[in-house]
Amino acid sequence: MARTDAGQEVGTTITAALDDGPLRGQRVEAQVIEGRPSSTIDVPADDGSTCRYCLAQWTQSGPSAVYTFLYRV
Repeated sequence: MARTDAGQEVGTTITAALDDGPLRGQRVEAQVIEGRPSSTIDVPADDGSTCRYCLAQWTQSGPSAVYTFLYRV
């Protein structure tokens, strides 16, 4: 497991490819929980808001997963 600058443990991550919405085309790191990509992720936007994305498909494999926009939190 990797550690953050604050010394906290960080589990395995994947690259989340944001497919649509306000952050379309961006790629961010997302936690892997119990061997699977998180079903939803919250991503900070440049305007200070947070955008919630969910997995585009439940069955994805490899080092990245595609996420689709749900709504601003």
